Amino acid sequence: MINCFDFPGSEILEPKAARAAGAILRLKKEMISAGYPVIYVNDNFGEWHSERSRLVERALARPNRVAGMLKPQDDDFFIIKPQFSGFYATNLPVLLPKLGVSRLILTGIATDICILFTAADAHMRDYALWIPRDAVAAESDERGQFALDTMRETMSAQTHASDALSLTDWIEQLDRQDDQHEKA
Repeated sequence: MINCFDFPGSEILEPKAARAAGAILRLKKEMISAGYPVIYVNDNFGEWHSERSRLVERALARPNRVAGMLKPQDDDFFIIKPQFSGFYATNLPVLLPKLGVSRLILTGIATDICILFTAADAHMRDYALWIPRDAVAAESDERGQFALDTMRETMSAQTHASDALSLTDWIEQLDRQDDQHEKA
């Protein structure tokens, strides 16, 4: 979501990303207040020598509501990815176990590309997933919906909107499922 929106199709995606940013910000605040880590996984935009401050500074230099709303805080983790998946060629697979993470909430853009590929890699690593439909955006509504359906049906991802399922409720659901599996 830390993005300049200066690519073909951004005029379609940016307003959708701005709507998703509100839900992402609410979830981020909920995560912080519950003591959970917040991890940004951001594209490098072909800037192979880039790092966090440069990417954030570049996005904030262009007036856009998204980067301003979701500017990373000093204690947020920030991973730069070279490809679609947040797991591919990044330190995310090392960081998550170090933090004791077994459940992921994926938000951002684009639902049908980066979110989908990251969710597939997370699913293959046995992470429980929630992709709140109001906290993701895609250029094409149809492709975004297809990706959400795919993640729900093939990866057992929760896809309820963030106003229909709270962080606490999701965690309680997963805890109940874990208890049932242990008793079986």
